[in-house]
Amino acid sequence: MRVALLTYSTKPRGGVVHTLALAEALVRRGVEVDVWTLARGGDRTFFRPVDPAVGLRPVAFPDLPDEPVGARIVRSIRTLADALGADVLGGAGYDVVHAQDCISANAALEAGLDCLRTIHHLDAFTTPELMACHDRAVLEPAGHVCVSAAVAREVHERYGVRAAVIANGVDAARFERAAGPEGATWRDRWRNRLGDYVLAVGGIEPRKGTLDLLEAYARVRERRPGLRLVLAGGETLFDYREYRATFDRRAVELGVEPAMLGVVHDVELPSLVAAARVMGFVSTKEGFGLAALEALAAGVPVVARDLPVLREVFGPTVAYASDPAGIGRAVETALDAPADPTAGRALARSYAWDAAAAAHLEVYATHVR
Repeated sequence: MRVALLTYSTKPRGGVVHTLALAEALVRRGVEVDVWTLARGGDRTFFRPVDPAVGLRPVAFPDLPDEPVGARIVRSIRTLADALGADVLGGAGYDVVHAQDCISANAALEAGLDCLRTIHHLDAFTTPELMACHDRAVLEPAGHVCVSAAVAREVHERYGVRAAVIANGVDAARFERAAGPEGATWRDRWRNRLGDYVLAVGGIEPRKGTLDLLEAYARVRERRPGLRLVLAGGETLFDYREYRATFDRRAVELGVEPAMLGVVHDVELPSLVAAARVMGFVSTKEGFGLAALEALAAGVPVVARDLPVLREVFGPTVAYASDPAGIGRAVETALDAPADPTAGRALARSYAWDAAAAAHLEVYATHVR
């Protein structure tokens, strides 16, 4: 079987992490896989090394200064669609084309390809081009996968579309090693640089609830002045400059100077997570919660937004809160009396990429072109 997996970026965003891990698990099962992506800003490959058995098909996507977000979305779709149309329709012979986001799904549809679509979560956009991209990428693909039952229910309620539910995998062993003796030197480097810290992984954006975490941290810092807020992760393809400006302004008002690390190299990420005192995972929308499961694998307490999807995935292994005051209290509790990490580690180990690949192959069998 030949499979094309489509994603919109080379950066370490959740959907991209999912795409690469799924591709590698599929090739371990003897599937021939190519990963197609938009390569922005001169990128030539992904943020981490990829199993050489996976074919990589980056499509150049040069940045245009001051390009409006709507125009950038339209250009993204057109650029990837043109590349797919020239190659796939020209004889690449994929049995399954599987898009991981709304941009790549629209590109496949524009190229005249039947495709499957993984819906990681539903968004609420205000940019017209993004709204159209989002809805078409739910309604028009030939089949659908969701990474949690909660998102699958939401997709059915809003769009009448039924999706197979296939959970993500987690590379739990990598984060457990970072928390063990062999990771001590790397953890010490982060702690010497940052001290004690609450960590959030992801961009500063509305969906990640970064403003709420900032407000919560400011409350905690009043009683723990040595604690830092550390934010790791890059920006998305979308335009959240207004939200970022609000975040920066509020940080100044609160007298908070978060440590903003930007994109952390994939080799260094597990030790950054393992060295944290607490992970703040307070997204207002999520499909699964991969970063939080990686923290649990590292034995780090997690404070999560109280969302049905996170209750489904994490059960009692994390602390839940719904607003800055509650988030702050949960962080303090995690600092004062961290839970036994055993249950969280067991949960992280239970999500395997090989199992996810096997479940995908069952879906693919019903959608071979």
